[in-house]
Amino acid sequence: MARASQIKATKKRRKNTILLGAIADDIAGATDLCNILVGQGMRTVQEIGVPGKNHPAHDEDAVVVALATRTGPAKSAVRQSLAALRWLQGRGAKQIFFKYRSTFSSTNRGNIGPVADALLDAMGEDFTVVCPAFPTAGRTLFQGHLFVGNLLLSESFMRTHPMTPMKQSNLIRVLSRQTKHQVDLVPHEVVTVGPEAIRNHLKLLRDAGNRFAIVDAVSDRNLVDTGIACRDMKLVTGSSGAALALPKNFRRAGLLGPDSGADILPSSKGYSAVVAGSCSQATLAQVAYMKNHHPAFFVDGMKLGGKRDVAKEALEWAKPKLADGPVLIYSSAEADVVKKVQRKHGVENATILIEKCLARISRDLVRAGVGRLIVAGGITASESLKALKIQSLRIGHEINPGVPWTMTFDTPPVHLALKAGNFGDEDFFTRAFRLLK
Repeated sequence: MARASQIKATKKRRKNTILLGAIADDIAGATDLCNILVGQGMRTVQEIGVPGKNHPAHDEDAVVVALATRTGPAKSAVRQSLAALRWLQGRGAKQIFFKYRSTFSSTNRGNIGPVADALLDAMGEDFTVVCPAFPTAGRTLFQGHLFVGNLLLSESFMRTHPMTPMKQSNLIRVLSRQTKHQVDLVPHEVVTVGPEAIRNHLKLLRDAGNRFAIVDAVSDRNLVDTGIACRDMKLVTGSSGAALALPKNFRRAGLLGPDSGADILPSSKGYSAVVAGSCSQATLAQVAYMKNHHPAFFVDGMKLGGKRDVAKEALEWAKPKLADGPVLIYSSAEADVVKKVQRKHGVENATILIEKCLARISRDLVRAGVGRLIVAGGITASESLKALKIQSLRIGHEINPGVPWTMTFDTPPVHLALKAGNFGDEDFFTRAFRLLK
């Protein structure tokens, strides 16, 4: 019955068209969004970069185009995002979602504001919502101030983030530095009333000349109500949590059938490995936990940039151990170690050296028979996917909130888990492999 409903819903739209098209500013965050959509019954594919004109369709309801634009130049972020928009519009997407991190990670000049402005202009729209909250992951928004757990964003670990330090928690102020347009708030007392109240307040803000509306959210219920209120909005922006209700909107419109096993992946084969580049506190704890249970190899940034082939050393270390269970290869380190490496190579070059090395390791591990690979860190995931020449990923079941298993369309397929730095419990790596059949 569910399958029949899905077919009926699919027939209501043109062949090879999609319902939701999303643009994400980093790889791991894109996977997080895909996880939300699959959990709500949307067959979802993640595209790595903007696909070409002849890129095949995979019978999906939603497509998330994953870019690596979170920390690069704003002009490049805008150019890539607009290219993704054009491709998604070519697939017939009825709604566009611009996804950024739940910590609103950006610099004073962007890239969230410039990209959102460019997307609105290209779509002929003049108003949208901004909702980075994700209460399930401990990110809440109250009276326009973003919290990480019980700390203001500016007092959390994000204050000293090496790439995007966030020293301001008031998102109206943050976004106002990135756009010349007006920004205002849908406050908590309005959001708690429900979708109709949110929709009415959004109209008031739009009529008052605002282009962006920051929307408070302290619970998933708030996110769902906001999503319902945005059902007719052509562009929605926010964290992956802000997309919770979007599949329900399509279902109510008769365009999407019931959940029919959208998260089921074929069984996995091959060896298991973890490649970790993130230096977030969550990843550091996960690395420490796995080191106590499985073999681990540290990629020392101080040894890069010279004659030593550290990637080759890592692979030669890993090969004889793969048959006995998962191995961990990591560059994740505390801030003082990272700063030491940055002093030697320069901040930008240090990142390039480490990420290129980890990407090569990921590629060589797969060539050595690894069929189940976890990659931790947004930049690490992006570079690893490039090295593996992976364009598309089918999204499977959730490991932890925000992180699913995925699968390539290769033969044989590779099962991948792309984890944003601050996601996942302490035992994430080991538990993920137990969940994958």
